[in-house]
Amino acid sequence: MRRFLVLAVTSLTLASPAFADGREAIGSGRLFNNDLLGDGKDRWHTGSYVYSHVRGREAYTGSEAFGDLIEYRFRAEIIAPKRSTPAPGDRPYVGALSLGAHTHFDMQGTQLSLGADLMAIGPQTGLSDFQLAYHDAFDIPTPPHVDDQLGNEIFLNGAAAASRTYRLSDRLSLRPFIEAQVGAEDLVRVGGDVIIGTVAQDDLLLRDVVTGQLYRGTETDGLSGLSYVFGADISSVFGSRYLPEDAGYSVSETRTRARAGVFWQMGDDVSFFYGATYLSEEFDGQTEGQVVGSLKLNFNF
Repeated sequence: MRRFLVLAVTSLTLASPAFADGREAIGSGRLFNNDLLGDGKDRWHTGSYVYSHVRGREAYTGSEAFGDLIEYRFRAEIIAPKRSTPAPGDRPYVGALSLGAHTHFDMQGTQLSLGADLMAIGPQTGLSDFQLAYHDAFDIPTPPHVDDQLGNEIFLNGAAAASRTYRLSDRLSLRPFIEAQVGAEDLVRVGGDVIIGTVAQDDLLLRDVVTGQLYRGTETDGLSGLSYVFGADISSVFGSRYLPEDAGYSVSETRTRARAGVFWQMGDDVSFFYGATYLSEEFDGQTEGQVVGSLKLNFNF
């Protein structure tokens, strides 16, 4: 883990003169995912957390040029096999950490994002040790096959996305999107989201890697109320470091996700989000999909 952190900090430090000059903090976003908040079966995409620190030259308007706004993103994820399934045939245990930078900008009404993350997987991340200690402290059964997890590796993950917002009214918007990534998993994805309500209509909306749930990188002042978000997407998958072909794993060529969530803004300093996402099968041998829950609580006093 120390090696990864040194490389990550060095990479972001080198990037700072080019990306951070003249910017100030304009927002932050975070999202916690866990299948115990969904179907409760503690398997596969069992837990993840993302934190985004957003810096810009001015408050978010949606018309930023390339490089004006930078999102610095930290992610941690644990992927695990089912408890009742022997290691052969089920997916391997993975602990993954990443740190990267992404710019979000407008081009003739289309919202674009482009960025890269330095990623590490394996025991070096310390995530398996953390999970073992957590389970031991709360007398939870030991996670399966931790000793058989994927080995240490460090690599770059690149991502690009384009979306367009159609405001049908002050309370209703449609957001079709397309995205591609290469590195941790190589895929192309298309889909869309519908937002109903007053909250999150004018904010910088970031997309969670695992679930596709939208979370707010900026929050408009002076709003209160509820918004509901519904979305779905489909992916063509070409490869996955989490399911290495040379170890005998075969990825599903197509994946689907369907999600719903609610934003609740109680004031400038208090907000809440909960969402649930269905994830289809991701590898040969996975007999069913899973439901993952997403949660964000925000209290600023």
